[in-house]
Amino acid sequence: MNHSSKVSVVIPFYNCPYIDEAVESVLAQSYSDIELIVVDDGSSLYTDKLNPYRDKIIYIRKGNGGTGSALNMGIKAASGAYFAWLSADDRFHPHKIERQLQEMRSTGTLFNHTAYYYINERSERVSEVISVPFPDRRELIKTMMTGCPVNGSSVLLHMDIFRAVGLFNESFLYTQDYDLWLRILPHYSWSYIKEPLLDYRVHQAMGSIIHNEAQSREIKMVQAKHNGALAKLLRKEGWP
Repeated sequence: MNHSSKVSVVIPFYNCPYIDEAVESVLAQSYSDIELIVVDDGSSLYTDKLNPYRDKIIYIRKGNGGTGSALNMGIKAASGAYFAWLSADDRFHPHKIERQLQEMRSTGTLFNHTAYYYINERSERVSEVISVPFPDRRELIKTMMTGCPVNGSSVLLHMDIFRAVGLFNESFLYTQDYDLWLRILPHYSWSYIKEPLLDYRVHQAMGSIIHNEAQSREIKMVQAKHNGALAKLLRKEGWP
């Protein structure tokens, strides 16, 4: 049975030189009831950076299968009531989990995401606050039909959501998060924190740059899969 207040943070790791910074940012959280699961998706580089943390993390190694498969393996191994995903090149701010739990409890929501900053290869902030709030649920649905403004590393959600809608679709190598959010949206209200609680790293080796064309194709596939249901949801929300 999941511990009612425990948060399981899953870091999918594949040859990422920033993995130690990601791990440090989770261990430095002001909220203490956290388990950190690092899923090594067949890495051949930078695994030594995890050595100082082996007694503080749950380490799982698997064959290379992509982000979705690594996240799902971490979720299946998790014992927490809540799930957070942290990409191996990103960093949580120290109060991220604590602030999100407070917001979710005060709003009665089971899904929360936040604003964030861009950082570069040297971990320097290179942007103002990146914040995409929505005035109402209809605007959120309309925007989600055209693109994904939700940063996956900013999300905290209750594990009950996975039991209701399923895990990440591993057949989507680059948009597994977008597909999951669109599966969640018809069934759950979301909350949002305008305060930046994440550093999102932008660098030339990131997947969204290397695999840009394939990602664009997948985005169209995901939208084609879900837009009928979302259009129906908009009508239910009173949109003409």
